[in-house]
Amino acid sequence: MKQEIKSLTLSELKTALEEMKQPAFRSKQVYTWLHRGVRSFDEMTDLPKALREVLAERYLLTVPEVVRCQVSALDGTVKYLWRLSDGNCVETVLMKYHHGNTVCISSEVGCPMGCAFCASTIGGLVRRLSAGEMLDEVLFTELDSGEPISNIVLMGIGEPLDNYDNVCRFLELVNSGEGMNVGMRHISLSTCGIVPKILELAESRLQLTLSVSLHAPDDETRSRIMPVNRRWPVDELLAACREYYAKTNRRISFEYAMIRDVNDSPETARLLLKKLKGLPAHVNLIPLNNVEESPLKPSERGTVLRFQKILEDQGVACTIRRTLGGDIDASCGQLRRKYQKQTP
Repeated sequence: MKQEIKSLTLSELKTALEEMKQPAFRSKQVYTWLHRGVRSFDEMTDLPKALREVLAERYLLTVPEVVRCQVSALDGTVKYLWRLSDGNCVETVLMKYHHGNTVCISSEVGCPMGCAFCASTIGGLVRRLSAGEMLDEVLFTELDSGEPISNIVLMGIGEPLDNYDNVCRFLELVNSGEGMNVGMRHISLSTCGIVPKILELAESRLQLTLSVSLHAPDDETRSRIMPVNRRWPVDELLAACREYYAKTNRRISFEYAMIRDVNDSPETARLLLKKLKGLPAHVNLIPLNNVEESPLKPSERGTVLRFQKILEDQGVACTIRRTLGGDIDASCGQLRRKYQKQTP
C-alpha cells in the first residue's frame, strides 16, 4: 500500500529523497508543491520527469472531491462535504469574520464519543483521518473558495484527541513556515475531555487554544449527555485543565451548549461558577442546533442571556456564540448524515 506523501514532514521528505539519491533542495520543492494543493505529481513542473514518475509509483497524493457545497444566504458561511480517497465523507466549514476567515475541520470519519446532542457521532467511528487528509481540508477549502485561511478550528466531525498522533502531525504541517504557516495562536482544538491526552498535550506546550466541551458542571447531567464523563468525571477533567494552564499559560475556552431544561438553570450557572473558580477561563455559550435524531432542544434566548449574566456578574468571561450557517445544516455531521440517508 502506498504511503501518503502529504502526511510527511519536511525532514521526513528530505530523508526519503536522499534515499532516492536526489539533491537536498528537491525536498523543499516537493514540500512546497504539496502545500499548494497540487492534484498530481505532474503539476510539479520544476522536478525532473523521472522523479515525478518515481514519486507517483511510491506515494499516494490525496485529493478530496467536493460532493456538496452549501453557501449560507444569511452570512456567507460555506459548508463542504468532501469525498476522501476511500469513498468516505467528512465536512469542513468556512466561516467569515471581520478578523479573517476561519476553517472548521474534521479529524475523523464519524465519532466514537456518543454525545447526545451531536449528529457527528450517530453511527459511531468509521476511521481516523491522516494528517495529510486534515491538511487537505484546509488547502482545498482555500483553493475552492478563493478565500485565504487565517484561523483553524478542529471542531468538526470527530474527537481530535482520539486521533492524537495524526492531529499533532497535522499541527506541525500546517504550522510549518515552508507550508501554510498558520500560527499556533490562530488554531483551536476542541475536546470532549480525554484527560490523559489533555495532560500529554500540555507537555508539548503548544500555544494553541484548547477548547473543552463541558456542557454541564455536574457529573449526573454531564454523564447523561456525554458518555466520556463516566470515564473522566468533571472534577478530574477540570484538574487536567488546571494542569494544562499551568504548563502552557494559555486560557482555556469552555464550550457550553445551552439545552432546554437540562443544563440552563440559574442553579446550574452558579455551580459552574464554583467549579471554574480560580481557573482563567472563557465560557462560550452555544445555542444548540436542532438535530433530527435528538430529542434535545435549544434553550430560549432569555434563558441564555440570564445564564450569561450570572457568569459575567462574577467576573467570568462569557460570550454567546454567533450562529452561522443556520440555513445550511450548520451542526457538525448533519450534511454527512443527510447525504448518507440519500445514498444507497
